Amino acid sequence: MLRSLPSRPQRRLAVACVGLAVVLAFPAGAQRAEGPPKDRLTLHDYLDWEDVSNPRLSPDGTKIVFTRGWIDKVNDRRESAIWVMDADGGRKRFLLNGSNPQWSPDGTRIVFTAPGEPGGTQIWVRYMDAEGATSQITRVSESPSGIEWSPDGRSVSFQMLVPRRESWPLALPAAPRGAKWVEPPRVVTSLRYRADRQGFLPEGNTQLFVVSADGGTPRQITTGDWNHTGGTWTPDGSALLFSANRVPDAEYAWRESDIYRVQIANGEITRLTTRKGPDANPTPSPDGRFIAYTGYDSTDATWQDSYLYVMRADGSEPRVLTRSLDRSPSGLTWDATGSGVYFVAEDAGARHLYHVTLTGTIKQVTSGAQLISIGDIHRSGLVVGTRTTSSSPGNIVRFAVSSPNAVTTLTDVNRDLLAGKRLATTEEIWYGSVDGFRIQGWIVKPPDFDPGKKYPMMLEIHGGPHSMYNVGFSFARQDHAAHGYVVLYTNPRGSTGYGSAFGNAIKNAYPGKDYDDLMAGVDSVINRGYIDPDRLYVFGCSGGGVLTSWIVGHTNRFAAASANCPVTNWLSFVGTTDGASWYRNFEKYPWDDPSEHLRRSPLMYVGNVRTPTMLMTGVNDLRTPMGQTEEYYEALKVLKVPTAMIRFNNEWHGTSSTPSNFLRTQAFLRSWFERWTAPPGKPGGAPILQPDLR
Repeated sequence: MLRSLPSRPQRRLAVACVGLAVVLAFPAGAQRAEGPPKDRLTLHDYLDWEDVSNPRLSPDGTKIVFTRGWIDKVNDRRESAIWVMDADGGRKRFLLNGSNPQWSPDGTRIVFTAPGEPGGTQIWVRYMDAEGATSQITRVSESPSGIEWSPDGRSVSFQMLVPRRESWPLALPAAPRGAKWVEPPRVVTSLRYRADRQGFLPEGNTQLFVVSADGGTPRQITTGDWNHTGGTWTPDGSALLFSANRVPDAEYAWRESDIYRVQIANGEITRLTTRKGPDANPTPSPDGRFIAYTGYDSTDATWQDSYLYVMRADGSEPRVLTRSLDRSPSGLTWDATGSGVYFVAEDAGARHLYHVTLTGTIKQVTSGAQLISIGDIHRSGLVVGTRTTSSSPGNIVRFAVSSPNAVTTLTDVNRDLLAGKRLATTEEIWYGSVDGFRIQGWIVKPPDFDPGKKYPMMLEIHGGPHSMYNVGFSFARQDHAAHGYVVLYTNPRGSTGYGSAFGNAIKNAYPGKDYDDLMAGVDSVINRGYIDPDRLYVFGCSGGGVLTSWIVGHTNRFAAASANCPVTNWLSFVGTTDGASWYRNFEKYPWDDPSEHLRRSPLMYVGNVRTPTMLMTGVNDLRTPMGQTEEYYEALKVLKVPTAMIRFNNEWHGTSSTPSNFLRTQAFLRSWFERWTAPPGKPGGAPILQPDLR
């Protein structure tokens, strides 16, 4: 159960076998390009790739615990282990398998999550002395999350689903002795009854609990037919702060929540915010006088950046501190003096650390083309976190808030894999699009890039649609570039990290305006002279699959496409995805007026498609259900457009959560693209068909 982390050589044993399986899984008839040089980072390295996350400083600032992730190649899954090192990066050593470690207030123990009895995830405590005793302190039937030490170190809080069985008495005859009747039907009465990566949701709600750090029976602190999120202790240890929407018919409220306080002793709950709109992430100041939190006023915008607010501990005098930033704060941490709050925010493809004072003075602490994730900010001003750039994988770093440019990298978990490898280079670009918009993107170039040559290009499109491509390291793009492709990825309208107006610019116009931004990016790169315009390829998953299927219905310029986990028919999608919120992204319900749903559905333009278009979707996908892929696939087949439907086993939304499926996703993409060397109607391209649908 607390198995040690295998060594790198042991984990390499299966690479050749798995790589062979991927080759054999290529679609029949695929062209086999000569493999890349051995000095490139490719799929053969992937199963040995590692990551680090969640670094936490001990209270005295001398040690760091962190999570180290790796791939179990035999069981085809990702695993994690907890490691510890000195604060200067020295004496790295494995502790035990698990994740989410947190130091106790006195630094003598860590709490973490790991598999345990009677099953599933449980909460454990490990003593950080020479003996290193480890105790399982919960034995619950559902998975706990959001664990946090009480200020005195005697208790641990967490949140967990409390199931509720729907009662529906029926007057049925008793089953005869020995009868083998079919399992009773599932009774569903909730608005949201299933979720991607979870399946059917049990009837019930998420509640807050407290358990002794020595183990015992957890005590439920909140009750009622509502979901409670957070569970942050007040400094005096008397209460938990949390976010919820404790109102009648809460499941019908869209983007609504408030901040509450619950007393540990008696469960008394006090509502601290009352405005219409979502409030979340309550974080008390060190002295308990103030509470920082995030939120925004209610709006029908499809995207709205959050603000950072502060109020008194009793909920009075709320005020916004980051009105001028127009970026969404997260990861709130008060400074040691209680005079301001640190937070991280995404901005134009990067993520940085900021600080805002109680008077609203905002200072950006870190800068540059990097992604910073903060694990801990010590009272001394020492910061530990993870950092990644387009050319460097994520590793744990430390720096002082007073000198953020003096960064020390403490781990290098993929140094052996990268030794002797020539990596792709990434160039940032900005270009003009229609309506006067400026769009940011990045060009990933092969390691031996020669501007005098002509390269095939992949356009990669992100999902969401409200999300942000960034400057972090991407194994997938490195692999494509190692095989000789230039990869263009951009943040078209609707992307986050550019302010509320930019994110909301696709309201009731998605897909559409973002299509113009993507095509302008393709033109911008082609005009640089090193792209073969006959070998353009496009792909994306989720929102990227939506736009890919939209693109092939509006232009024949691409030689081939792969619309992965797409939405192709909004009429059938809004009632079958895992939640009802997508109804809100249209001006009218489809039964009142379906015209907008039809106008924005790629399926309505499938008659224009000539581009060979593959579709890849997980068989368990509940976010963009398989039916969306099947509708588009059937239409392409009827029209005799070259297509293939790849149905990924053991996948929910996306096609790469299982390690072997990541390998297959990469391989299928390039195999499909290699079949087609020109746009439809040109030699090597798909024939332009005139289908007869009579």
